[in-house]
Amino acid sequence: MGAASIAKTLVVWLLLSVGLARVALGSTVHLRRANDRNGRCIYSFAVPSPNEASCPELGQATSAIRELQRESNVQRSELESAKARLSLLENLVTQLHVALGAGGSPASAAELQRELDRLRMEKAQQESQISRLEAAYSTLGQEKSFLEEEKRRLEQEKAELGRRLESSTQEIVRLRASQRHQVSEAPAQDSHQGSQEVSKWDLESFDYQELKSELMEVPASSIFEERPSPSHPATGDRATGCGELVWVGEPVTFRRAETIAGKYGMWMKDPEPVPPYTRETTWRVDAIGTDIRQVFEYDNADQFMKGYPSKVHVLPQSMESTGAIIYRGSLYFQQRKSRTVAKYDLKTETITVQKDIPSAGYHGQFPYSWGGYTDIDLAVDEMGLWVTYSTDKAKGAIVLSKLEPETLEVEQTWETNIRKQAVANSFMICGTLYTISSYSSPDATVNFAYHTATSTSEPLSIRFENRYGYSSMVDYNPTERKLFAWDNFNMVTYDIRLSTI
Repeated sequence: MGAASIAKTLVVWLLLSVGLARVALGSTVHLRRANDRNGRCIYSFAVPSPNEASCPELGQATSAIRELQRESNVQRSELESAKARLSLLENLVTQLHVALGAGGSPASAAELQRELDRLRMEKAQQESQISRLEAAYSTLGQEKSFLEEEKRRLEQEKAELGRRLESSTQEIVRLRASQRHQVSEAPAQDSHQGSQEVSKWDLESFDYQELKSELMEVPASSIFEERPSPSHPATGDRATGCGELVWVGEPVTFRRAETIAGKYGMWMKDPEPVPPYTRETTWRVDAIGTDIRQVFEYDNADQFMKGYPSKVHVLPQSMESTGAIIYRGSLYFQQRKSRTVAKYDLKTETITVQKDIPSAGYHGQFPYSWGGYTDIDLAVDEMGLWVTYSTDKAKGAIVLSKLEPETLEVEQTWETNIRKQAVANSFMICGTLYTISSYSSPDATVNFAYHTATSTSEPLSIRFENRYGYSSMVDYNPTERKLFAWDNFNMVTYDIRLSTI
């Protein structure tokens, strides 16, 4: 094709383009034909802008061009990034196909599956370890709270002990002076008897804890005069096998508590069980804490020694300290921060009776010498259900009441001449209250007996071993004919021997 033909074709194409531009823009198009500086024919046409009234300045055009270039660069970078991701995805898809056997080895798929299983196992182990650490942290937090509370209580007891010791020291000086004065004025024939009466207390032979006990006990004898009691319920001695305590054996350890909550506690068997319970059924309560509600129940001794409870009772009310007892299918306990004693039916899991012990001190007013809010202590013997406590009127001396088990009504009350805070614990046998001199000494003694039949007391010296150094509970089981005790995390029993009346 010649140059003239090509030129004509271009002219036709331009004319068509101009015509289409007119139609599209609805405006005039200017066509111009002229030779350039080299003599060639140039066709050109002009079309007005539909949006701009005038052409932009050079600087504005440059700025627009730069903006377009920047956007172009950004889009180019995004495109390169997308290409890279797409390439990675294609590689992963290829590997997956190989693992699934699409042209690959089954061994590779198995190896990947094993690796996946291993990673899952490691994840499960880490989660389990985290759970154990969280549980351990929670337990440590609880134990820290228990220890802080115990520290505060011991500091209060220490301060109170200091005040009592100072007061008691002054009292013993006064009493010794009074005793010397009385002996010097007594007739010669009574001097030997008077010397024996003074030596009964043997104040110099006790260590620190027992010294405190004796110092606090001397004034109590002058508070209450011993007096005959009303008619005591008649009980055949031969039928009950009753007698006076003459011997306590060495402790036999059954098991040890696992946590700090078990430093103090109670463990019991029912001397008169009712179905579904038997004489083998055992109960346990860990007594450290501010909200003591759990009562662990064990069907037999084997379960108890292995630590596998058959049931855990959760009391509707918190109990106070270590004075609870099991009797005739019910748990009798003191409610926290009150003088109220409650009867909890173990079968129906309900509190059936609640009754205040009249004027009884509570929550640290008149505890045993070891403290622990042991103001109200319940006990069972051959005669039935008892409660020991003290009152403001009794000025800290032990008050002993016989309770009716069904209604918790007080049947009879005795005011003894034994100071409650001067002894470490007490228990009942055959209607006689026995007290223990120390909660920590390995050579403690059963040091006093109060006979409710005659309303009289007498000093004793029956060895009682605190093997583990902190006895917080001692109770008598009339069916087992043993003492049950909780000694510094350890649950122990003591054989006993009674004299024949």
